[in-house]
Amino acid sequence: MSEMSAMNRKIIQNLAETLSRQVKHFNRTEAECLIRLFNGRFGEQNDRKTGHSLDRGKFRNILHNTFGMTDDMIMDRVFRAFDKDNDSYINVKEWIEGLAVFLRGTLDEKIKYSFNVYDLNGDGYISREEMFHMLKDSLIRQPTEEDPDEGVKDLVEIALKKMDHDHDGRLSYTDFETAVREENLLLEAFGPCLPDSKRIHAFEQQAFQNPPER
Repeated sequence: MSEMSAMNRKIIQNLAETLSRQVKHFNRTEAECLIRLFNGRFGEQNDRKTGHSLDRGKFRNILHNTFGMTDDMIMDRVFRAFDKDNDSYINVKEWIEGLAVFLRGTLDEKIKYSFNVYDLNGDGYISREEMFHMLKDSLIRQPTEEDPDEGVKDLVEIALKKMDHDHDGRLSYTDFETAVREENLLLEAFGPCLPDSKRIHAFEQQAFQNPPER
């Protein structure tokens, strides 16, 4: 092993040790595998940043090709949920922190994550307008319909009736959390923003099948 690769390996091991202490759900070996995957397969050296990073386009490709996501608006919001410092790039720490919730999050963590994805303007509420924008692509529109948006508006009203506990015409975090705890299926009420168990299993098999040698 060359001196340079030995040094790189040590850097990755130290980073994995640090991240596995800071981030729940991944042990040191798993964190190291995810760092190597990020550096080798997904990340690329970027002129404006030191180290590796994922831009919006590369991250969307991962969401689409690896996790089966297709909705542009949802994919953009997932990117923002991962990009904690809002610099339009995902660094390795954000990658591992995001995946911890994405793949193995508790119900509490997933409720917070999903609410943040659906709160399109970040004002702490999911409004009628936001629900409409997220749901309008989920209906199969019939060419005979005079006003296809009417069906979407009906869906919004059904969602509000079921989830708007304080009856103010929008969903607060408390409304959303209460509704999801009563019925877990409502976690992704406004679009698929989490991978299904089959996709998670396939990703983890790929990521963790060759643990690094000690």
